[in-house]
Amino acid sequence: MREQPVVVIGGGLGGLAAAIHLAAAGRQVVLVERGPQLGGKLNQVVASGFRFDTGPSLLTMPWVLRDLCAVAGTRLEDELEIIALDPICRYRWRDGTQLDITPNLPQLVGALDSLHAGDGAALLRFLAYSSRMYHATAGPFLERPFTGIGDMLNPQLVRDSLAIDPFRTVSQAVASFFGDNHTRQVFERYATYNGSSPFRAPATFNQIAYIELTQAAWHVRGGMYRIAEMLERLAKRLGVAIFTNCAAREIEVIGGQARAVLLEDGTRLAASAVVANIDPQYVYRQLIRGAARTADRLGQRELSYSGFVLLLGVQGEYPALAHHNIFFADDYRREFGAIVDKRVPYPDPTIYVSAPSIADPQLAPPGHTNLFVLVNAPHTNDRVHWAREAQPYRDLVVRKLETMGLADLSARIVFEEIWTPQTIAERYNAPAGAIYGLASNTPWSAFLRPPQRAPGIGGLVFAGGGTHPGGGIPLVLLSGRAAAQHTLAG
Repeated sequence: MREQPVVVIGGGLGGLAAAIHLAAAGRQVVLVERGPQLGGKLNQVVASGFRFDTGPSLLTMPWVLRDLCAVAGTRLEDELEIIALDPICRYRWRDGTQLDITPNLPQLVGALDSLHAGDGAALLRFLAYSSRMYHATAGPFLERPFTGIGDMLNPQLVRDSLAIDPFRTVSQAVASFFGDNHTRQVFERYATYNGSSPFRAPATFNQIAYIELTQAAWHVRGGMYRIAEMLERLAKRLGVAIFTNCAAREIEVIGGQARAVLLEDGTRLAASAVVANIDPQYVYRQLIRGAARTADRLGQRELSYSGFVLLLGVQGEYPALAHHNIFFADDYRREFGAIVDKRVPYPDPTIYVSAPSIADPQLAPPGHTNLFVLVNAPHTNDRVHWAREAQPYRDLVVRKLETMGLADLSARIVFEEIWTPQTIAERYNAPAGAIYGLASNTPWSAFLRPPQRAPGIGGLVFAGGGTHPGGGIPLVLLSGRAAAQHTLAG
C-alpha cells in the first residue's frame, strides 16, 4: 500500500522549507495554504505601480538559503539575484547625528571613533565577544533539531554556557563596550530582530550584530517576496502538491497520532504526518480537539510585540535615505517600557523606513519611491483601540519623519495602506498580532519556545517562527529543515 503523504499546513517559509526537504528525501508532500498566495509573513502588496514587501525586508545568513537550494538540486545564484547592501542601515537622531553601519570594518571603526574615541577598537572587541557566542550556539542550537530544555545538557552548550552571556541584558553588555550613547542605541537595536526588549533580553542576542556585520545584509532583486516565489518553484519541481485558498479546519488525532487534516470545505486529507507551519498556540486552540489547556498554558507566556506599518507610495525621491533607515526615539528605554511593559504605543517612536526602490527601481513607478514604514507596537490588548487610534498614530509617525528630513512627506503620498497589530493578527493567525511569537525577555526563553515535536501527539511537528529556533528568514528556514528531520525520524 502506498504511504500516505505528509501534509504541511501553512505556506510560510518554514512550511515551504519543510516540504522541500521532505520531497527531496522521497516523501510525498501536500501543502495547504489558507491565503491566496504563499510566503506567510514574507508577503507583498502590489498596487498603483508600487511593490511592497510586507514582512522581512533584508536577508541575512544567505548560506541557509543556498543550502536549501542545493537540497532541491539547484544553485541560489541560478534562481535569485541577491545584492549586498552598503550601508546596511543608516541611523539618524533628532540632534542631527547620522551613522552608517557598513560591512566595511575599517570604515565602520573610523565612524565609531568619530563619535567617541576608542569605540572603534571597542567594536573589534565586541565582534570577538559576539563571535564566541555565535559559534557556541550555531551548531547545537541553530543547525540541529532541538527538542526542548533537555537538549541544553548538550556538552557543547554546557561547556559554553558562560560564553553566551545569559545573565546580562543586551543593553548591559553593549554599555560595557561602547562609550557613545548613539552607538549603544544602534547595538541595542539588534534585540528587536526577534521582538525583544534590549533592556530585558539576554546578552546572548548580541550575536545578531556579529552575524549581520560579518555575513552581510542582502536585498533580493525584484523584492524579498522573490524568495517565496523561488521556494514555491523548487517545491513544485520536487513534486509537492500545493493548494492555496485552502484552509485547514482540524488536525485529526486518533490514538495519540496525527492521522489527517480536515479542510474547511469538508475534504479529508489522510496523512502519515502533519507539519504545522502555524503558531502553536493557534493550532492547539483552533485545530486540535481537546487541546485548549495546552493553548491556555502557551497563552500565559509573554508574547513579543507587534508592529504598526505604513505602506507609502511617494512622489519623487529622498536622496538622504539609504535602503534601510532608522529614525531613533530620544529615550529608547522609555520607549520599550511603553510597548513591552505598559503595552501602549509610544508617542516618540523609533521609526524604521525601508526604501528598496533606491537600489531596485522596478519596485516603484518612475520618479517615485516605495517606503515600508514600521514602528514597534504592543500586541493587541484592551489598552489600545486601533480602530480609533490608527489614523492619529499614522499622522504622528508621518510628522516625525517630516521633522527628521523627509520634507513634505504627507503631501507627496500617492498610495497608502495602514496595518495595525490587529491586521497582523487576522492575516497571519498570529496570537494578539505578535510578529515574533513568544518574546525572548528572560535568560532561557529562547530555549523554551514550544517544541517542534508536539508532546503527546505522534506525527505532529511544528515549523516557523512560533517554534524553535525563532523568527526571521534564516531561522524559519532552519526550523523547516529541522521539522523535516523530525518527521523523517518518525
